[in-house]
Amino acid sequence: MPTPEDIRREMPTPTIAESKARRGSGAAALAAGVIGCVLGIVLLALTAVVGVWAVGVGVALLLVGLAVLLGLTPVAPGEARVVQLFGRYLGTIRESGLCWVNPFARRRRVSTRVRNHETASLKVNDADGSPIEIAAVVVWQVEDTARAAYAVDDFVEFVGIQTETAVRHIATSYPYDGHGDEELSLRQNAEDITARLSAEISARVETAGVRVIESRLTRLAYAPEIAQAMLRRQQAGAIVSARKRIVEAAVGMVDDALKQLERDQVVDLDEERKATMVSNLLVVLCGDRDAQPVVNSGSLYQ
Repeated sequence: MPTPEDIRREMPTPTIAESKARRGSGAAALAAGVIGCVLGIVLLALTAVVGVWAVGVGVALLLVGLAVLLGLTPVAPGEARVVQLFGRYLGTIRESGLCWVNPFARRRRVSTRVRNHETASLKVNDADGSPIEIAAVVVWQVEDTARAAYAVDDFVEFVGIQTETAVRHIATSYPYDGHGDEELSLRQNAEDITARLSAEISARVETAGVRVIESRLTRLAYAPEIAQAMLRRQQAGAIVSARKRIVEAAVGMVDDALKQLERDQVVDLDEERKATMVSNLLVVLCGDRDAQPVVNSGSLYQ
């Protein structure tokens, strides 16, 4: 079974990492842009009074003011802006509020909020080949906005596909029910399985700059076509386990009773009488119905 380290080595290594973008004051840029536009409009309106030169100056001020206003970039809480200029990554803005960047730069929104992704109910075969239905939910968050924006086409879709792949891989690597005390199973070792699922999903989505916070199995059951047969198998196993405990406890009780009788010298029993007493006590203790006493009017040998 591949480990998370093996999966990390197989996934492509990102060639880009998040950096902080340069930003200007949004309030100052807003004020400068508004003043430039107002002065440009005023000069254009007073062209007849001031002179022809006011047309060029007014148009220039108006264009500069509009350019400054176009560079205003609002950043809401829980999101970041990935800045790109002519195909070059300039950095990421994470601080919320109004800021100013190059008006010709592209500013892509990337949500940094915590998200949930729940897979559909998947029908796969476990390690024993039994068909089962399994589903999981993963809680994740974008950690590196540059990787999320440029390392994959759509990081949300990427997380969904890789989560489903990891769930299928985990489901086929372990049996639904364990056959030994040291063997991991999907049903009996839920905590260990979910920990391994989280590690595998983290290894798969690391390329996209995504951090997995938690993952849990939300559905785990045998497929309907074998559910009844497996239920009878589980019931039989439970009955065998319960009988085993009862027999072990009964043997201990019989052993204690014989030792106590011998220690207190209540009765002197030979081997045949001990065997008879053991048989009677085991019948009483291990039977699933109340014992019916039989009065013996003779001796133990009759």
